[in-house]
Amino acid sequence: EVQLVESGGDLVQPGGSLRLSCAASGFSFSSYAMSWVRQAPGKGLEWVSSMGSASSMTRYADSVKGRFTISRDNAKNTLYLRMNSLKPEDTAVYYCAKWWVGGSWPPVDRGQGTQVTVSS
Repeated sequence: EVQLVESGGDLVQPGGSLRLSCAASGFSFSSYAMSWVRQAPGKGLEWVSSMGSASSMTRYADSVKGRFTISRDNAKNTLYLRMNSLKPEDTAVYYCAKWWVGGSWPPVDRGQGTQVTVSS
């Protein structure tokens, strides 16, 4: 059974930074592309970033490009999202997902989410 557990969400001021983590289990983590998606209050699920299984390919939504960095540690079965220069519009529940760009939407395998709130 796929299990994905996100952590690291918090209340942060505009311009601040956070690092989200996602601990994966129940599947061969190193063999799969992984992604971060988010859902803002009152809005639908939005793709944020994806990384290939061997970390050689990364993709970012235009809204976060240059500010967010996705990474993974296959030895620890963990996915990360470093978020810098946070904006109020980044406020959302962030989910990690076992998913690659172009796969069926919405991702079926995703965690319970972690809340990120950007506010002064």
